Amino acid sequence: MGPENQSSVSEFLLLGLPMRPGQQHGFFTLFLGMYLTTVLGNLLIILLIRLDSRLHTPMYFFLSHLALTDVSFSSVTVPKMLTNMLTQQQSISYVGCIAQLYFFIIFGCFDNFLLAVMAYDRYMAICYPLHYTTIMREGLCVLLVAGSWIVNCAHALLHTLLLVRLSFCADNTITHFFCELTALLKRSCSDISLNELVIFTEGAMLYFLPLCIVLGSYVRIGTMILRVPSTERLLKAFSTCGSHLFVVSLYYGTLAGIYFFPSSWDSKHIIASVMYTVVTPMLNPFIYSLRNRDIKQALECVSTGLTSLSGNHYILLLQSGASEMYLLK
Repeated sequence: MGPENQSSVSEFLLLGLPMRPGQQHGFFTLFLGMYLTTVLGNLLIILLIRLDSRLHTPMYFFLSHLALTDVSFSSVTVPKMLTNMLTQQQSISYVGCIAQLYFFIIFGCFDNFLLAVMAYDRYMAICYPLHYTTIMREGLCVLLVAGSWIVNCAHALLHTLLLVRLSFCADNTITHFFCELTALLKRSCSDISLNELVIFTEGAMLYFLPLCIVLGSYVRIGTMILRVPSTERLLKAFSTCGSHLFVVSLYYGTLAGIYFFPSSWDSKHIIASVMYTVVTPMLNPFIYSLRNRDIKQALECVSTGLTSLSGNHYILLLQSGASEMYLLK
């Protein structure tokens, strides 16, 4: 490709969501509400796990990291999308686009790893309950999370470095609401065969390996339950794994809709991206809290504590006021 057909771009134009001009304010209000719900809901989960000592277990340790990842994952893309809707501007700088891509890959892939780690944790809790506390000790939990962070940072850095070596055409328009890797590769004038090779080998391995762990864990759980079937064991397994299994189905189902059932219609890809970048992080706190007795009890305890604290504070204020009136007399 000759230099005359290449351009050193300083910014990209994000076309955003497929909507009519008059629908901007309606979608802005909708996505702002969803984003605030995501942030507040996940931060509440983290706060409850932090404050309630009964939730200091491996399961909730991983859940707190999942909640933090969901907040970060949405914060990478949604604020910029909302800003573009509000200001009617579509530009994003080259550096900002690369940074957005880097953090999007990190948090997106880390979410994938966490779901696999949580599935393994549920497998150990159901299949080896007597050895669970010995195996899933604090050191192993920290090691699993730290190892996931290291692998994902290296994974994101690899794809980012392979991308920045490319040249981009004069047409810097991206038919998406954020800087997605495949959308950026379509705008490149350079040879992207190496990028595609890494995506289909290293990238696919990092997504399929956690998926295999999730499927393997639930197959083993199902096999063990069916050996000695009982209503009590079935209900216990469902209460332990139901929320996580629903989140896994939502997450991987959306990804399958994007990558395994491709379509020339870009809008379908964008809508599916909205599902796993906006909708899924918003639903996770509700999925884990509505069906989780421990989270409900922690929320009730915190609410009772805050009510008691505010009541005591009010009594102290009354006593202070009475003392001041007595002194005035």
